[in-house]
Amino acid sequence: MNETPTPATHDIGGDPRFRCVAVERDEAPPDGFGKRVDAIRQILAAKGLMTVDELRRGIESLPPEQYFDLSYYEKWLLSITRLMAEKGLVEEEFS
Repeated sequence: MNETPTPATHDIGGDPRFRCVAVERDEAPPDGFGKRVDAIRQILAAKGLMTVDELRRGIESLPPEQYFDLSYYEKWLLSITRLMAEKGLVEEEFS
């Protein structure tokens, strides 16, 4: 039986709710928060504790309400946090 898999939240191609619009170039560098999150990512990668593929997996597996409500670097930070918790390096605690 050939069943079509359900697309992940990030996979919105062809969804009529998200029509194509012109891409706006954002040449602004990341703010302080974005720079700190990227620094964390770079340190963890340099230490062999995570890969960009693992980061992407975490972002792409976010539920719709988080995926569409969080900023770019908030998605990164949540993915990093959950990945480190998966690996037993930190305890994940949300209040």
